[in-house]
Amino acid sequence: MASGCNRVFLGILFPCFMVYYTHGLTIDDGVIRQFPEDLRHENIHLSRSVVDGTSGSPWPLPQQMTSNGSQLYLSSFTFEFSYSMYSCDILQNAFQRYQKLIFDGRAEYAKLRFQSTKIKESGTLQLGGLVVKLDQPCEDLPGLESNESYSLDVNNNGAVLSTSSIWGALRGLETFSQLVYENEDGQQVINMTSITDWPRFQYRGILIDTGRHFITVPLLLQNLDAMAYNKFNVFHWHIVDDQSFPYQSRVFPDMHTKGAFKPAYRHSYTQEDIALIIEYGRQRGIRVVAEFDSPGHSQSWGLSQKDLLTPCYSGGKPDGTFGPMNPMLNSTYDFLKKFFAEIVSVFPDHYIHLGGDEVSFNCWKSNPDITTFMQQMGFGDDYSKLESYYIERLLEIMQTLKAGYIVWQDVFDNKVQVEPDTLIHVWKGGYQDELGSVTKAGHQTILSSPWYLNYVKDPYDRDWKNYYKADPQNFSGTQQQKDLVLGGEACMWGEYADGTNVIQRLWPLAGTVGERLWSAADVTDVKTAGPRLVEQRCRMVRRGIQAEPVVGPGYCLYEYSP
Repeated sequence: MASGCNRVFLGILFPCFMVYYTHGLTIDDGVIRQFPEDLRHENIHLSRSVVDGTSGSPWPLPQQMTSNGSQLYLSSFTFEFSYSMYSCDILQNAFQRYQKLIFDGRAEYAKLRFQSTKIKESGTLQLGGLVVKLDQPCEDLPGLESNESYSLDVNNNGAVLSTSSIWGALRGLETFSQLVYENEDGQQVINMTSITDWPRFQYRGILIDTGRHFITVPLLLQNLDAMAYNKFNVFHWHIVDDQSFPYQSRVFPDMHTKGAFKPAYRHSYTQEDIALIIEYGRQRGIRVVAEFDSPGHSQSWGLSQKDLLTPCYSGGKPDGTFGPMNPMLNSTYDFLKKFFAEIVSVFPDHYIHLGGDEVSFNCWKSNPDITTFMQQMGFGDDYSKLESYYIERLLEIMQTLKAGYIVWQDVFDNKVQVEPDTLIHVWKGGYQDELGSVTKAGHQTILSSPWYLNYVKDPYDRDWKNYYKADPQNFSGTQQQKDLVLGGEACMWGEYADGTNVIQRLWPLAGTVGERLWSAADVTDVKTAGPRLVEQRCRMVRRGIQAEPVVGPGYCLYEYSP
């Protein structure tokens, strides 16, 4: 062990700390781990070469793209976005955003003179603008069936983005902005390019958990920006959990005052906050799907709602603790009707995520009233039937409210009777078999199992290639079954993530999932993806996202500065 280790650099003595290396072993917090053979070097940081980023390569990779390498110059003083046929507030706001993202206020007068001289000498043609041809009126909200396809043509006659949907226009504008890059003379240039593009999967999501740690509204908005830069279209907001209830309900105002982290006014989301987040996402073609998980993961609910949770027993007496929601009381379902009626009115997306995962039966088993109820219902000692009873009554409520719903795979695994249009969310290990079973039963599904980005065993586990290689259709089944896979989600659970690290842990790793869910199935070469991922990461850094390095040593033309 290299105890008392010191290093000398530029004549200054520095102590070594955190991790020590010795003969292929690493000793960290008293745990000895074997390193892979290619990592067994004390100067491991010197053994990896710099990966240079590409220039003007979009991420995720479009379905069809050709470029002849001829450059056009863009000037912030003359370049304009315009439209033909249809427009709306979403398109006009996008024009303003992308004008800023492309030029970023860097066309100072002196620099422009320098650029103009270079252009005159080199004969580079100037691109005067981009015309968006939107041939259908704008939709109000994105949805599961939204059309995000577009075509983009950039040549010396101009640039045209053609689409039938405002959502396709947004995806095409993002691609256009990524085609623009800075050449060696500091000019903003774009290669003549032709693109026809559409997403491989309809559902491309990011989950953020705000129940374990509170995430501020500005950070949630920043994440929506990052999602748009990587063509995600669903923000799965796991808004509450056992530890806290930060949602401010109008109907049950005590739920956040008693259930949120203290002080509650600082650690909860107002109705205005939620409306802002939904609108911010709408402007970027991103749906907000809220999750209110039950009957488990609901301890914070019970802090304000009497008799909602099941009392646990020990030695034949209540022990002061509580388990999942009490499924035997009609008052439980009366509460759920009122609560979800509000949720459906606040969150306009067709789908609400109802959770249904990790329900512990221990408390139910300890409660004599639950035991009696089980006998009356003919459930015997099969507590999964009791769980099914609860879930089925909840789903009846959602059907009455005409809301679509998503549930975790536990609900399917426990053989709950669900409607054919129920979306099953797969999250456990062995997901290939689970996808086969779910789709064989005729259910649509989304996948998260290989994309839990919060999981950090050690730094080398967060290898972007592992996320990049996972494919939602990699399971045994017919093509009809595979077509039932709508897409997937990258998850950032909140036990060890808050405002200090949630953005860094998500990005750009989540972008690898974004390319898997958008690009063609045969786009799998990590060698060609690596340089493009470097460029995408630097592009996000330039746009103000603290996207951490994941490919290895290197640099960005514009390094992050707060």
